[in-house]
Amino acid sequence: MRLRTVPARQGFAWVRRGFRAFLQRPLANTVLLGSFMLAAFALLLLPVVGVVLVVMALPLVSLGFMIATRRALAGLPAGPGVLLEGLRAPMPRRRSMLTLLAVYAAANLLVMLLADAVDGGRFAALQQALTAESAPSPEQMAELLGDPRLFWGLVLRFGLTALVSLPFWHAPALVHWEGQGVGQALFISSLACWRNKGALVVYGAGWLALVLLFSMLANTVVALFGEPRLLALAAMPAALMFSTAFYASLYFIYADCFQPDPPVPALVPEPADAPLPPTPPSP
Repeated sequence: MRLRTVPARQGFAWVRRGFRAFLQRPLANTVLLGSFMLAAFALLLLPVVGVVLVVMALPLVSLGFMIATRRALAGLPAGPGVLLEGLRAPMPRRRSMLTLLAVYAAANLLVMLLADAVDGGRFAALQQALTAESAPSPEQMAELLGDPRLFWGLVLRFGLTALVSLPFWHAPALVHWEGQGVGQALFISSLACWRNKGALVVYGAGWLALVLLFSMLANTVVALFGEPRLLALAAMPAALMFSTAFYASLYFIYADCFQPDPPVPALVPEPADAPLPPTPPSP
């Protein structure tokens, strides 16, 4: 396997190919993401442990979509079972995968603890206010949103989460397909992201532009028809479409950043019964 560096404009190609892969099998891809969401909702019913298991499962979801996209390109079916494909590997790779999932969950838990320490629980208070049965007053919301501790907590939360995602971006695929250990996979994934940081920035900007464009169009339609419920009706299908296309695009990033080694040509053995060269006549 060889690490490749692609031009920055390739980031747009990854977004485009992700949508193309989604549109090739929209129902199958949506079922794949929907299956994980249902399992996540069930796990979240378990106190504390459920959240940890859901976070641990996220690298498996990324790998499952990579496998599904790869099979779709080959014309093969891919059901929800691919989400657990990383745990069906031989024992050494399965052990490495489980270790990788545990490290990922621990890293994200550390990020949450640091962010909570910085914002002093303001983010949790904001979540409770938004999910409460009675809507908070404008004064309460203004006080929460205007707290500088909430701002810096959010900056730390999203910034560290983005940094944590880089070592794990390709790591599940490197463990599953290449048989690498956890440390090696995390290092190679970080190196691949660094070498292709331009393309990844363009890739992220492409997704951000699409989401903003959809929001502008949706708000324009709501303003024209004067029906706010249209926005709520369009939000869920749009979120599923964007999320599924994002996951479908991950395989193309991996395939462009890593080039498999060329096969070693087989040596052609000399025939055992080849005739010996003639012996020159003695003088």
